[in-house]
Formats: sequence, structure tokens, C-alpha cells
Amino acid sequence: MAEDDLDIEDEVANSLDEDEEGRPQKSNRKIILLVLLPLLLLVGGIAGLYFSGVTNFISSEEEPKEEEPVAAAPQIPGNLEVSFYELPEMLVNITGSGKKNTYLKVNIALELSDPLDQDRIKSLEPRIVDNFQVYLRELKLAELQGAAGMYRLKEELLARVNQAISPATVNDVLFKEMLIQ
Repeated sequence: MAEDDLDIEDEVANSLDEDEEGRPQKSNRKIILLVLLPLLLLVGGIAGLYFSGVTNFISSEEEPKEEEPVAAAPQIPGNLEVSFYELPEMLVNITGSGKKNTYLKVNIALELSDPLDQDRIKSLEPRIVDNFQVYLRELKLAELQGAAGMYRLKEELLARVNQAISPATVNDVLFKEMLIQ
């Protein structure tokens, strides 16, 4: 009886490895490796090229680009002319770290919205310089660090000058020179 069981197992094993015509069957793993794996690699390669921008480079060479018109210089609404007013150089002792004195040297120009405001600015210059001096003396060295510090300083000075010369307006505060020692 044991021999009959062994013969039946051999026949079943042989029938699983061969198809009806006597050829051996290919396993599912071989099908996956030979068909699906190259297909996945091909799709992955195409997706990689698309997301890396190589396909955009290829398509942009085939299509001619339209030339963009050159933008004109920005103009301030209502005025065709911009004027500048230079304030005197300021040297201020700012709060530093420790006992060491820290000095800030600033040379500022104001961009005026109306060239006719130059006389008003000149007459109010002592008030503007005083407002700037008071604010700059309150600053700490850490507040001047980086681009964000410079932007905050510029915005604060702009608000102070516009408050001092109202109803005239200044469009921008321009730093011609800024030295921290």
C-alpha cells in the first residue's frame, strides 16, 4: 500500500510539471519576472524622465517659443516722474551684547511720490532725522540681522517718515550705505 501511495504522488507531481502535450509548465514566478518586471521598469523609467523634466526639455526644443515683450519700467500711478531726497548721514550707538559699544552708520535716500514735496521734506528734515535717531537708538544688534531685519527696519522708517511729513508721502526708504561696527 505504501508503494501505491508513492506512485500516485509521483504521477501527480509529474502531471503538475507537464501540460497536456508533455511539455513542462512555466511557473507563475517566471511569468512575473519575464513580463511584469520589465513592464514596471519601463513605466517607472518613463515616469522618472517625466518628473525630472527631461521630457519637457525634449518637447520645448520641438516647439518654437514666443518672445515675451519687454516690460516697461514701472511707473508710480498719477506721476510720471520720481524724485529722491537725500538725508544727512546718521551715526547711532545701538544696544549691543556686553560692554562693547556698537555703532550703526546709515546713509538714506527717500523716494518721493511728488517732486514738489522736496520743499516740504527740506523744511521738516529735523523732525525726520529726530524720528529716525530715536528709533535707531532703540534697536538691538540682533534686530538688524538678516534680510528680515533689514526689511523691518525699512518698513518702520517708512512709516515714521510718512507720519512726520503728512499729508505728503514717501514711496520708499532707500539705504545708500549701512555699516555696523
